[in-house]
Amino acid sequence: MSYATLPDLVLEPMVRAALMEDLGTYGDVTTRAVIPPETVYDAAINAREPGVVSGMQIAEIAFRLVDPSLEVETLVHDGSVIAPGDTLMKIKGRAASILSGERVALNFAGRLSGIATKTAGFVAETKGTHTRVTCTRKTTPGLRIVEKQAVLHGGGFNHRYSLSDAILIKDNHIAAAGGVRAVLEASKAVASHMMKVEIEVDTLEQLDEVLGVGGADVVLLDNMDTPTLAKAVSMAQGRVVLEASGNMKLERIAEVAATGVDYISSGALTHSAQTLDLGLDF
Repeated sequence: MSYATLPDLVLEPMVRAALMEDLGTYGDVTTRAVIPPETVYDAAINAREPGVVSGMQIAEIAFRLVDPSLEVETLVHDGSVIAPGDTLMKIKGRAASILSGERVALNFAGRLSGIATKTAGFVAETKGTHTRVTCTRKTTPGLRIVEKQAVLHGGGFNHRYSLSDAILIKDNHIAAAGGVRAVLEASKAVASHMMKVEIEVDTLEQLDEVLGVGGADVVLLDNMDTPTLAKAVSMAQGRVVLEASGNMKLERIAEVAATGVDYISSGALTHSAQTLDLGLDF
């Protein structure tokens, strides 16, 4: 499956920053010491384990920023399912340049492929339902845009990118503002016709109050057990979008999706994904 890519212009600053961090103040002293500058090699990024790939676009940017003369060919594009031994990218040119870009390219590709792979596992558990899997804002600082892109590569959907995207009223907002009615009425007074309003509830009594007051487009059902989620779906009767969140582990996804909720959100997609094992071979 293919997905629209982000513009290189958006990605280059974070890749450049990572390269400068890795190259330090004096560049790759090991490579400079042991490999003659005219040495040319063919290299490849290969998969060591199965998964869903993400970060190939970033890996290509990393090599081109180190040395624009490198010949880089991406063979497997972001969003593709991969198997052990698959060659994802070929790089040809100065060995020193390839080695200088290797770690940054693999760090991004491995991390993002891990997120895409974990997301794909969650999505597979929703098969046969209308439920969508979505991420949260629990992302690595500075890398949110690419980690959320990796969720898309895994077949998931994106929640808010930032605090400015939508109104999401959490339990602390409710406590500080004086209750469910108070926060919903305040939100309705300021939200434009383009701004969605979501409110978090952790009991069916709160959900009933939200439905009675009105003004919410989405209700986040927080840390509810599966029977309670099913009751919430029955109560809402399609009047609001329902998002189940909290303790959404892989083994729960199928039963939660079967309740009829519209979305399952999980911070684990980004904060707990294991890096996919990819390697660069000469």
